[in-house]
Amino acid sequence: MSTVELHTLTGAYALGALTGREAAEFARHLDRCAACAQEVRELQETAARLALAVAEVPPAALRTRVMAALPTVRQLPPADHGTTVVPMRRRFRHRLPYLAAAACLVGAAVAGGYAVQARHDAQEQRDRNVRAEQQAAVVSALMTAPDATFHTTALKGGGSGTVVASKRMGRTAFLYHGLPALSGQRVYELWYSRNGQMVPAGLVETGSSSGTLLLTGGPQGADGVGVTAEPPGGSSRPTSSPLALLGV
Repeated sequence: MSTVELHTLTGAYALGALTGREAAEFARHLDRCAACAQEVRELQETAARLALAVAEVPPAALRTRVMAALPTVRQLPPADHGTTVVPMRRRFRHRLPYLAAAACLVGAAVAGGYAVQARHDAQEQRDRNVRAEQQAAVVSALMTAPDATFHTTALKGGGSGTVVASKRMGRTAFLYHGLPALSGQRVYELWYSRNGQMVPAGLVETGSSSGTLLLTGGPQGADGVGVTAEPPGGSSRPTSSPLALLGV
């Protein structure tokens, strides 16, 4: 076997697919070829990881079934050591390194996908934390503003809400507590009442029974704030009777 052919057998050797004579010859080649030795180590490690990824724990009853079946299984006759071992077809043997390389690429792609998703999730969590801190700072300043007004009422169906507004700051917040979950996946929507027109001002986060919502737009020109139950995603105009009306 030529040296060039030996360089192509790293994948087959790593998977134990060489015949005894070929394996012995390739093992001697590894002693003097650092590149092939390194490639074999990497392919064997990758094969082990792929095997572990699909490994399953056998059911507890499997051992019992195997032991019970042993008396009914005939023992095989002694092996005929004169049997000729048919070597692996050269074409398939030479393809094994490419198959092993493809397996490595698949493993790397999966690992890379998990890493990208983890970074994306971490960035989204950081963004949520920043938004929450910014909202908390605005609400704190709003509640201590010299011209801040507070209006509290109970909502039809349960829970209560408080509207805090400052025309000097141009901001309004809705503080809510104990809001029950709405049927049909409906959501709580806030509205500014301006000259008899209801203007959308924000949605309460789905599944949140207590919290704070900064309304979109300021209280200038508004004579009140309304709360309604709307279809998922909210509406451009109210589709149900108000659950609460609060002054600003």
